[in-house]
Amino acid sequence: MKVLRFISAALCDSSWRRTYARLCVGLFFYLFFAGLIIPQRAGAQETPYFVTYSHHLEEPGNLEIELSTNYATQTGGNDFIAPWVEFEYGVKAWWTSEFYLDSQGTFGDSALFTGFRWENRFRPLMREHWINPVLYVEYENTNGADKTMIEVVGFDTQADHAIRNAIASKDHQHELETKLILSSDYKGWNISENFIAEKNLGHDPWEFGYAAGASRPLRLAAAPEVCNLCLENFLVGAEFYGGLGASWNLSMSGTSHYAAQIVAWELPNGVSFRVSPGFGLNSNSHTFLLRWGVSYEIEGFGRKVRSWFR
Repeated sequence: MKVLRFISAALCDSSWRRTYARLCVGLFFYLFFAGLIIPQRAGAQETPYFVTYSHHLEEPGNLEIELSTNYATQTGGNDFIAPWVEFEYGVKAWWTSEFYLDSQGTFGDSALFTGFRWENRFRPLMREHWINPVLYVEYENTNGADKTMIEVVGFDTQADHAIRNAIASKDHQHELETKLILSSDYKGWNISENFIAEKNLGHDPWEFGYAAGASRPLRLAAAPEVCNLCLENFLVGAEFYGGLGASWNLSMSGTSHYAAQIVAWELPNGVSFRVSPGFGLNSNSHTFLLRWGVSYEIEGFGRKVRSWFR
């Protein structure tokens, strides 16, 4: 905890904010140019969503590193940008574990580290079915200034993000989040639905939310030669997500809801890029969101690490 408090205090300092921004930009361009330099290999099947999860897990032993960012306009406050870094590892064919580091910068306010998350996804049925269930459990240690909006639950609204960082960051949140993920692949399409339940480990009630997405490559058949700009490397889709109230009041009234388009470019060597403009569907929502991300998958990472200790 002392380390996390040090990081949080450091990121509030202007010199550290500049350093952090350079690191994010540097990581982005490193992954971008890695896509042009790293040798080609067969890519794993992916889905391009930012909020919705599908039944596709990380390949066992592979590590995926991703830098994603959420930009949002703000009514009654300043616009903000919220980057986060993900480390996703395939523990087993039926188990994927992922670690997040969250941050945000609000224009005219400050920038700060907002916490971490540790998620685990378990697939009980390994064979492909018409509907494939996945169980999701996540522990969140964040503060009230977190604006990544990786999920929307309860009565979350844009007004929650208008509070100044110095005040919002004092609200420490230790939460358990669970999801039931249902996902299907049909004729090149992936269709996924998520049902979310989140509980503050204090005395707050359960909060609920949803996410749903559909996506498809522009072409299903792979070209005979390996190429970066082939149509099968581009995916398009859309996702919808929002809150469903709390255990004391299950409702879609007074909650926020979003719709977003998604375009992804997956290179054969494991580097991928995603961009997703989104729009709020009611007055409780941010009018406009823009998410983008770049990732790189390290094949056989677990095997390489084990070989170092032999």
